[in-house]
Amino acid sequence: MSITNMYLDKEVKYFKEVRHDIIDIVPKGENCILEVGCGSGATLLTLKEIGKANFIMGIDIIEFEEQKKLDKFIMGDIETIDVSNYQDYFDVIICADVLEHLKDPWETTKKLANCLKPDGILVASIPNIREISTIYKIVVKGDFKYEDSGILDKTHLRFFCKKNVLQLFKNADLEVEQIKPSFLFWEARGKRYWVNKLTFNFFHEFFTPQFLVVARKK
Repeated sequence: MSITNMYLDKEVKYFKEVRHDIIDIVPKGENCILEVGCGSGATLLTLKEIGKANFIMGIDIIEFEEQKKLDKFIMGDIETIDVSNYQDYFDVIICADVLEHLKDPWETTKKLANCLKPDGILVASIPNIREISTIYKIVVKGDFKYEDSGILDKTHLRFFCKKNVLQLFKNADLEVEQIKPSFLFWEARGKRYWVNKLTFNFFHEFFTPQFLVVARKK
């Protein structure tokens, strides 16, 4: 089964979620924004509605009717699409749960960095393979079983720890300004959030299912 068909097997709501955690990170202003893996475009449309964007463009391998509301939409794989016409074009590029699905996220991140304006930012969310329940499954139970969602999602091709995330952006000449845990869509987010707070983030990496990253073009 192809990766595209695996995506099509997912529930429709997977593609139509508004990523409020991403929206909160995007700076105010009339930004020109690209979202790679935009799904239905719900996050982009919300950004425009609340005045954080005046031009919104999406790229995805699946078409949705709502994408017609975007200023521009390109259907295709970011790893093969030619974006040379968009050099130094965007204020913000969003990759929410995208980079781990790519064959070569390192080259793609470099490719996207070239599309940022000077001082532009790339905002990303990336799963953390070092999360404690995932380590338990692999190390203690000896079970690297792919799942329908989560860190071991069957559509994930690449896996990252915090150190690898930082290196990914460094290799693209992007300076990481912020990297923090995200507990969005995570059942244990309440407990883990407070354990992190009460221990001054000592267990930060082990209790973090996903990292939110802001990296700026140097």
